[in-house]
Amino acid sequence: MNRRKFISGFGFFASGVMAGCSPSQMFTRSVDQTTTGSIGTGIRPQIGVDAGVTNSASMYGEVFDGGFQLPAIPYENMEYRFRRQRLPNKLNLPAKTVLVDTQQKYAYYALSSEEVIRYGVGVGKAGFEWSGVAVVGYKKQWPIWTPPVEMIERKPELAKYSGGMPGSPENPLGARSLYLFQNGRDTLYRLHGSPEWQSIGQSMSSGCIRFLNQDIIDLFNRVETGTQVVVR
Repeated sequence: MNRRKFISGFGFFASGVMAGCSPSQMFTRSVDQTTTGSIGTGIRPQIGVDAGVTNSASMYGEVFDGGFQLPAIPYENMEYRFRRQRLPNKLNLPAKTVLVDTQQKYAYYALSSEEVIRYGVGVGKAGFEWSGVAVVGYKKQWPIWTPPVEMIERKPELAKYSGGMPGSPENPLGARSLYLFQNGRDTLYRLHGSPEWQSIGQSMSSGCIRFLNQDIIDLFNRVETGTQVVVR
């Protein structure tokens, strides 16, 4: 598959993002700057599937999941804009749609026509970028990671994982993985967690979209098989 191929035809996108609006220009409000339920009222909103998640400390604390322990993320050391936030849907994304903006290093999930959840992400480095329209073909908790043949050729030390690396906090796919399909076929691209929190906001992956583990768990719990994902 041509990793640089751009699949056109996502019409809803044209009226918002393609008109020249930048997400960083449109969104100025952030969750931790509010004080007390919903966008526009000054009330601190829920920003996790769990109603108790309303700030960075509750989002990025230690997690026990599937028999594994995920460490707390030192979110104070991250750029604030890459923390999960609940914001107005000024991109006009249809509800339950995912958009990945590889330039801004953001992923959005539309809660409704009014609001989105925004996550910071890491993206593919030069030569490994991918963009297009896909759907979530399936999703996995604590996925097995199998390095592609071409990756093993570049890094022979990965040959020991040619049969698959079991899920664990050290696994490059992290705690969750969403598998992107086009026309019923696996694109080999994923939205997945990562143990490397420092990679969020960077271009350093082999094309897949990286999330903080706590964030991909949140997104995993929101999306369903068949959810549309636009990567641009």
